[in-house]
Amino acid sequence: MSASRFRTLLASLLLIAVPVFARAADIYGYVDAQGVAHFAAEKLDERYQLFFKGGQQFDTADGIAPLGITRGAKGAGDGSVPPAAQTLLALFEASPNYKTAKAALHDAARTHSIDYELLQALVATESGFDAQAVSPKGALGLMQLMPDTAERYGVRGDKRRTQQNKLFDPRINITAGARYLDDLIDLFEGQVELALAAYNAGEGAVQRAGNKIPNYRETQNYVKTVLQLYAYLKPGTTTGRGKAPGRVRMEIAGPRAAAAERGADTAPQATE
Repeated sequence: MSASRFRTLLASLLLIAVPVFARAADIYGYVDAQGVAHFAAEKLDERYQLFFKGGQQFDTADGIAPLGITRGAKGAGDGSVPPAAQTLLALFEASPNYKTAKAALHDAARTHSIDYELLQALVATESGFDAQAVSPKGALGLMQLMPDTAERYGVRGDKRRTQQNKLFDPRINITAGARYLDDLIDLFEGQVELALAAYNAGEGAVQRAGNKIPNYRETQNYVKTVLQLYAYLKPGTTTGRGKAPGRVRMEIAGPRAAAAERGADTAPQATE
């Protein structure tokens, strides 16, 4: 699919999604010239347009109700797919990169007992399903792994392929990235929001913030975006482990913790 057709699809989906969504956080997005989708919890620059409209509160103590669907209503647990999930799935399915990644995502989800939808949301936020993505900080591939982190999980260059070349392979990248996320979920005792914050800023940053989301705008934006996309794709389940719905909160570290963090490296998967 060409980038222009992909942008046309996104614009059509926006017209469907925006008027009816009223409960969860705003999500902004755009599709670049290569047909890669970009998502954020705020309008980072003029390219970002409102993708889903929501309120300001982000606390799932009572469950997340995508698109204004209340508990017991159609689409809130009867097996049907709510409109927000349909919108995202249509966008993903339009991407050739997503088709390539699907099998690896399913395998990683099964291996580590992580919700497939959580991995979908993370990859959508990290790279927009661009297997060749390289961040300004040097993170690579679908799950935007830093080279040091990838090496911790056995991804090293050899005579046949460089480490970068391996990390551009969807299966290798997703396998290593899912193992890292799995370890972070275990480290933070199933608190998915903290695992995601650590995936973005480094586990040490989360620990120094008192096991709260560090007071970094980038990290707060990242956690909101991944969790909201996850909630759209799998409404009512917020643990990431396929268990009964739990609570996810955006609990931000206070100013003192933020001051202590000044000067810290917040690159994804920072080595602590």
